[in-house]
Amino acid sequence: MNEHKLSNRLMAVAGYVNHLKSFADIGSDHAYLPSYLCLTNPSIHAVAGEIVEGPFQAARKQVKESKLESRIDVRKGSGLEVIKPHEVEGITIAGMGGALIASILEEGKEKLEGVQRLVLQPNNSAWSVRIWLLENKWKLIDEDILIENEKFYEILVAEPGNDQERYEKDREKKLMLGPHLIKDPSQVFIEKWMSEKQNWERVLKALKQGKEQESLIQRKAQIEMKLQFVQEVLTNV
Repeated sequence: MNEHKLSNRLMAVAGYVNHLKSFADIGSDHAYLPSYLCLTNPSIHAVAGEIVEGPFQAARKQVKESKLESRIDVRKGSGLEVIKPHEVEGITIAGMGGALIASILEEGKEKLEGVQRLVLQPNNSAWSVRIWLLENKWKLIDEDILIENEKFYEILVAEPGNDQERYEKDREKKLMLGPHLIKDPSQVFIEKWMSEKQNWERVLKALKQGKEQESLIQRKAQIEMKLQFVQEVLTNV
């Protein structure tokens, strides 16, 4: 992967912001995503944010070698502290856990003023991100799921708006599986949740062999609920 050829995962993320005039890539690592977008779209300007010194220096080097210093501002800082309110139209956060992405958004939500689109790619716990979006009046307008290097990745695309009505029915199931993804389950979606289902069934079998402690009873109930959600969706495929 480099500034001319992104991974399939980052290419999918790029497709959701390539129409914007400006965006910030948080946790940009080598700044491949903003470099690629600026090289392919001459009207885009970007901020590449990175908190770790090594990746921060790598991003600066990448931008310099690509001769994009006038269009990509590489900044060192934690989460959204690298941008100002109304500075960018979009924000991408890719390659982190869902809980971390949600905490980044929560800690920096005053910086989201003027942002028209969030493109978020959690490596796990996508439900954590969906909950944050729902509770903070961001409307989930699209979702994608793909597999890369034998790992499943979900991409969530949100814009400002109230999304409460979407979750009036089957709230927990939609938060876990994705309201857009369950409408028309792709083969990758099916593979992901079949795999999760098998894992949960193994865990549930082991739990049933243990003593009936309150904590185990609660965990079994949670797993059984998840299995029910997945089964309901897969049955209709």
